[in-house]
Amino acid sequence: MKLKDKVAIITGASKGIGKSISEYYAQEGAKLVLSARSGGMPNELKEKLKSKGTEAVTVVADMTKESDIINLVTTASQSFGRIDILVNNAGFGLFKPVVETQTEDFDLLFSVNMRGVFIATREVLPYMIKQNDGVIINIVSLAGKNAVENGALYAATKWAMLGFGKSLMLEVRKYNIRVISICPGSVDTDFSPGSSSRPNRDKILKPDDVAEAAVLAASLPARAMMSEIELRPTNPK
Repeated sequence: MKLKDKVAIITGASKGIGKSISEYYAQEGAKLVLSARSGGMPNELKEKLKSKGTEAVTVVADMTKESDIINLVTTASQSFGRIDILVNNAGFGLFKPVVETQTEDFDLLFSVNMRGVFIATREVLPYMIKQNDGVIINIVSLAGKNAVENGALYAATKWAMLGFGKSLMLEVRKYNIRVISICPGSVDTDFSPGSSSRPNRDKILKPDDVAEAAVLAASLPARAMMSEIELRPTNPK
């Protein structure tokens, strides 16, 4: 078990990539703190994982609310006594021309996709610095490296997230804290409009593919770090 007894916080754990990461981490022996905006689906996942022997707790956390995020991190520490891994996975997309985008759209996208990541990261860092050890994994996107037509705001949040992670890595590596950005291309989830009718759907990435990368990122030898992982389908045609 590559993550035996490691305590991992996973945001956006109720479905898609977050759910898969939770399941893969459980298989590798991690103790889990699962969060989402509502308690239903994470609780179902928790009970499923607990039936297989995984220690897990769930926390309802809206990533736009600082108090919710602070409570999430505090609950993790109180439940397990330490925090080894933070997976910043919660996020959403908005895809339409800038001229049709409202200021409220901008505020919400940056609040969830970047501000929430910043607060969660800031709150776990004191625990990891004290331990002189930790892993922060940011689920970014290839949209954080490439231009996206009708996705300017979403891409901007992911470019910001990538820059945040790269800069943070330089700050905290002296505490043996690793910061890894995982940048997948299109993943077979209900994240974006038209997902269910994509051509060649069987060839694009699956949530499990991202979860495998998240296990690798968290389980490298302590002396080694991948600062960035790009994931693409081998043959999308």
